[in-house]
Amino acid sequence: MNIHEHQAKAIFKQFGIKIPNGVPIFKLDEIEKKFKIFQKQPVVLKAQIHAGGRGKAGGIKIVKNIDELKNQAKNLFGKKLVTPQTGSQGREVKRLYIEETCEIEKEFYLSCLIDRASSKIAFISSAAGGMDIEQVAKNYPNKITTVRVNLSDKIEMNTVKKIVEPFNLSTKFAKESFDIVQSIYKILIEKDANLIEINPLVLTKKDELICLDAKINFDDNALYRHPDILSLKDFNEEDPKETEASKYGLSYIKLKGSIGCMVNGAGLAMATMDIIKLYGSEPANFLDVGGGASKEKVSKAFKIIMSDKNVKGILINIFGGIMRCDVLAQGVVDAVKETKLSVPLVVRLAGTNVELGKEILKKSKLKIISANNLSDAAKKIIETTK
Repeated sequence: MNIHEHQAKAIFKQFGIKIPNGVPIFKLDEIEKKFKIFQKQPVVLKAQIHAGGRGKAGGIKIVKNIDELKNQAKNLFGKKLVTPQTGSQGREVKRLYIEETCEIEKEFYLSCLIDRASSKIAFISSAAGGMDIEQVAKNYPNKITTVRVNLSDKIEMNTVKKIVEPFNLSTKFAKESFDIVQSIYKILIEKDANLIEINPLVLTKKDELICLDAKINFDDNALYRHPDILSLKDFNEEDPKETEASKYGLSYIKLKGSIGCMVNGAGLAMATMDIIKLYGSEPANFLDVGGGASKEKVSKAFKIIMSDKNVKGILINIFGGIMRCDVLAQGVVDAVKETKLSVPLVVRLAGTNVELGKEILKKSKLKIISANNLSDAAKKIIETTK
């Protein structure tokens, strides 16, 4: 789960990380009152969306006074920002963040994330922070330092020195920089975060180390332990289909292909998507209905797939264990009738009550194509959609 910059900075502040004074804005009529907290101008106005590249997309403005702030805020509210991370559809701006400015001497990059390949925590740092960090990583990889650490209560000081070494800071900033590293590590562990990113971390002309931007991503599977974090979720930033699916306990992720997938079990779902790609097409979604799905749950999953206009065909791949094949089959039949299915549907069933499930599909007299195995199912759905 992602959160907004202003929310991430509030968490940083709780853990003692220095941030500029700022305040979120949700409506234009809030500006007059909230602007009074700033002792000096100019201030910076930032669009709040779950995507990077806001500055280049026109989502960050320096404003000199209250009138300019109101005008720029009016222009940003409701605007769709298109960045490399949003895709061509962009993201609509529904909240803003006003923040004090500072005079920047140097910009750095610092992040902390779970490195699943090494089963360690990875810190990435660079003296070349700012808007073009992706290009720096691509064109000048030697300017990026990665330090991996084993999971523990604290990071050893020698390791912290390696992490902040690229910043080339004088010794008077040693404690400050060390504290920042320890703090973001503590947030990662205590809040079950996957990623924490500060870009840029800046050294100001007043000799202060301040986080000018903040990004935190949390492990969805651990949110039940953190109701305070879950309360920060902005449903305006979520795919409506994914939000709807979560209400029914369905794991759904929209993709860019044309073959809709309904599978029980994450591993089987991954294998199903892989074999669709192997035979020359692309999956339209990841959808795991779970091991004990009811007929109603299956029907809802089917409707969510069908709501995607890019779907040209559907492949259902079920291995009946806890979930019986006859329950799945009846759910599919009900959903096909209700949605008046207009695209090809291939169903592969195996496991508990498989013959009963196939009989239900056959007796329905609906245009449902049966498959013997996963390979057969993938070939059939791709052939029929062509």
